[in-house]
Amino acid sequence: MINISKLYCDQLTPGDWLRYGIQGSQREGEVVPKKASERKPIVVWNITSHCNLKCVHCYNDSGANTKSNESTTPEAKAVLDDLAVFGVPSVLFSGGEPLTRKDIFELIAYAVDKGFRTVISTNGTLITSDKAQQIKKMGVSYVGISLDGIGKVNDQFRGVEGAFDSAVAGVRNCMDAGVRVGLRLTLTKRNARDIEKLFDFFETEGIERACFYHLVPSGRGQGMFSDDLTHAQSRQAIETILAITKSFKEAGKNTDILTVDNHVDGVYLYLKLLKEDPEKAADVWKLLTWNGGGMASSGVGIGCIDFNGKVHADQFWGHHDLGDIHQKKFSEIWSNDDEPLLKGLRHRKEYIKGRCGLCKFFDACGGSLRVRADLYFNDPWAPEPACYLTDKEIGLDDEKKQKLIRTGEDFKLPE
Repeated sequence: MINISKLYCDQLTPGDWLRYGIQGSQREGEVVPKKASERKPIVVWNITSHCNLKCVHCYNDSGANTKSNESTTPEAKAVLDDLAVFGVPSVLFSGGEPLTRKDIFELIAYAVDKGFRTVISTNGTLITSDKAQQIKKMGVSYVGISLDGIGKVNDQFRGVEGAFDSAVAGVRNCMDAGVRVGLRLTLTKRNARDIEKLFDFFETEGIERACFYHLVPSGRGQGMFSDDLTHAQSRQAIETILAITKSFKEAGKNTDILTVDNHVDGVYLYLKLLKEDPEKAADVWKLLTWNGGGMASSGVGIGCIDFNGKVHADQFWGHHDLGDIHQKKFSEIWSNDDEPLLKGLRHRKEYIKGRCGLCKFFDACGGSLRVRADLYFNDPWAPEPACYLTDKEIGLDDEKKQKLIRTGEDFKLPE
């Protein structure tokens, strides 16, 4: 995650203690890590495959009739016991739609009692006023509601008419109950032109937190490469997000605006600050390199358990299993440094190919999202196909280009 509000607008937000090693945003008892590489993973748990919507970009192909090997209630509690002993700081209950699972509140209560920062990732359509009150009472840290456009645009994404209105009702119910809530939006050609309208919606509804995700075409979304933003469109989208977030700050409004799944955004922000405020840029560089981008993300600072009990390096690595919680504890699976993918992700500098391997900003970006490279090139160490920085910007001169050609690492990137 790239925290635009913090890096560009100096607004401290709740996750910055873990994201950038900043004192002051952690809860009592939480220890700020000395290095990002030392963090235990935030675990995204796809607790059910069932879902009441039919999202076209669903990364794990959930749905009403999707079969799975979900953990029973006792099994799920045993997993939470293991995660607590292992030192996992946060568990994010996702799906499918987690609120369709009958024991979800029992599991949330158990997780909260174990001391986890507990998050619900939901489409929001099932959050009634009563459920919002229950979420608040249980001490859930945050509810992230997926919304990918205004009105019909969102409904087309979600595959169900009326999904937008139901999700908005869920947002309002959470806010009325005093639940910390924010929106999650996936940027594609279908909605990137509506970013300004989305910010207007945030302002009207009083929403302070929003995460703009770059598309990762996995699961049901594998056929959506054509819907992904071009590099020029990505740059424009980030420019718009930066400008509006800054305008909110200048108007005295608190925000928590982040971009997700493309660490290139942090470098782009840094390059922008070099022109606007070099001193501030130097401070931002320290935060970006402390974080390490992709180097301390997939397989390090984030992991996933899917609805079949399979463990993955993150929620988009569904095509590569690290182990099965029905057979072995998550902590044991995650601690296997000899597993080939985990070894590569944790020592990626030794594996990265192409322009990413020669990029002068590698220490801040870390080669970004390796699963996107694997999905696009069938090679997890190929360059990041969603990198929209130019060769000149990353320091790739003619001599280095020739080196890539000689070594067979001159990958053809999308435009």
